[in-house]
Amino acid sequence: MEVLLAHPGGPFFAHKDEGAWTIPKGEAAPGEDLLTRAQIEFEEEVGFRPHAEWIELGSIIQKGGKTVHAWAFEGDLPEGFECKSNLFEMEWPPRSGRRKKFPEVDQACFFSEEVARQKIKPTQVPLLDRLRDAIKG
Repeated sequence: MEVLLAHPGGPFFAHKDEGAWTIPKGEAAPGEDLLTRAQIEFEEEVGFRPHAEWIELGSIIQKGGKTVHAWAFEGDLPEGFECKSNLFEMEWPPRSGRRKKFPEVDQACFFSEEVARQKIKPTQVPLLDRLRDAIKG
């Protein structure tokens, strides 16, 4: 099994690797369909819309208290794939008064399950367990 993970863009994650990668994700509005939001966020953060059957993996709560609802699907990156993410803006360097744009995701890569367990945020590891269980199922 290989897992596609996203590396957060921006200066705070530029030199972080193990424990910094994540599933592509975003925030849903109250009452919004969570699967639809997950599909939109995947496309916005990775750069393509997969056409696949999505497998619900349930929810986890991250270290900062944010609830993440997760899905998986079987698939491959399109030929010639280049990660193309939406941008966010922040003051950079700090207290400079200048605003700079950064990609929300600067890389998206497949990792073996073993390597993914090292790369992914620790609070998201249970999602890998659930994916493994769903595949065995």
